[in-house]
Amino acid sequence: MGNDDHRRRKTPCGFCMAVFKWIPVLFITAVIAWSYYAYVVELCIRNSQNRISMIFMLLFYHLFLTLFMWSYWRTIMTSVGRIPDQWRIPDEEVSRLFRADSPDTQKRILNNFARDLPVTNRTMNGSVRFCEKCKIIKPDRAHHCSVCSCCVLKMDHHCPWVNNCVNFYNYKYFVLFLGYALVYCLYVAFTSLHDFVEFWKVGAYDNNGYSAQGQLNASGMGRFHILFLFFIAIMFAISLVSLFGYHIYLVLVNRTTLESFRAPIFRVGGPDKNGYNLGRYANFCEVFGDDWQYWFLPVFSSFGDGKTFPIRHMEEDTESLLGYHSDTRIELEEDFLPEPRFQDSIP
Repeated sequence: MGNDDHRRRKTPCGFCMAVFKWIPVLFITAVIAWSYYAYVVELCIRNSQNRISMIFMLLFYHLFLTLFMWSYWRTIMTSVGRIPDQWRIPDEEVSRLFRADSPDTQKRILNNFARDLPVTNRTMNGSVRFCEKCKIIKPDRAHHCSVCSCCVLKMDHHCPWVNNCVNFYNYKYFVLFLGYALVYCLYVAFTSLHDFVEFWKVGAYDNNGYSAQGQLNASGMGRFHILFLFFIAIMFAISLVSLFGYHIYLVLVNRTTLESFRAPIFRVGGPDKNGYNLGRYANFCEVFGDDWQYWFLPVFSSFGDGKTFPIRHMEEDTESLLGYHSDTRIELEEDFLPEPRFQDSIP
């Protein structure tokens, strides 16, 4: 994190912005708390006439809620991680970089510094990716997040609903969060459907909240809790099914959200959205691990260190990297010139 970002967060305005970022999380938490009351108290305890049915409903409800909240908590609280110091350019080299009189000189400084780093991603002009805010060489698949004010390993996107970047360390938790949120909403909608239909069918309620046929026990206010519970569960389920399906697709093709909009550029092969696609099972294991016992639990089981990733043309690129030391100066003369200002930062 840069000094400017640190000072900005110490100001009253920065503090207010930091608090404001938690509003979406507080909103989701409030909806979950209300849904807990509506389901457990109004639907099950006050309205259910079958004790055994109520026990099973509450048992599965709390199971799905626990997995949902556990995944959500891990997604929120997992740090974006820290990029090691060997990727950071010393201050004197940064000064030389910005004093450089030509793009070719800038490129030479970056390439010389990154010659021993395992980087295969490049900019549009063939230069090593550099973050001018963090003063580091960007590892493959890393991007700068303007909200988090730092470079994030294998950044997928910044999600306001978790007030965190979805990245290498919490991507599995995020996918599980979406999946369990969908299961939670579908379960609530399915188990409240019967009461929802009955409330619509029954037209007359006496002063005690009982229907004329004596079928339902919910009070007038409790009835509206259950009606809205069903509507909100369906509404969130519709939103989640597309989002969860999309991220399952991204897992199976080994692609981040950012890479789906802007293909990564490789040292060998150029732009390629499928550059990290190793096959569906290998792609799945890269995020969820190869031990099925941990696939459905929000515990870290992803492969790798977040800085290097296997690629489809690994053999070709390895040959290029091995020969990089000897041909660096020739390549610098033949490659395209980099852009005047360093890009690839997320606005």
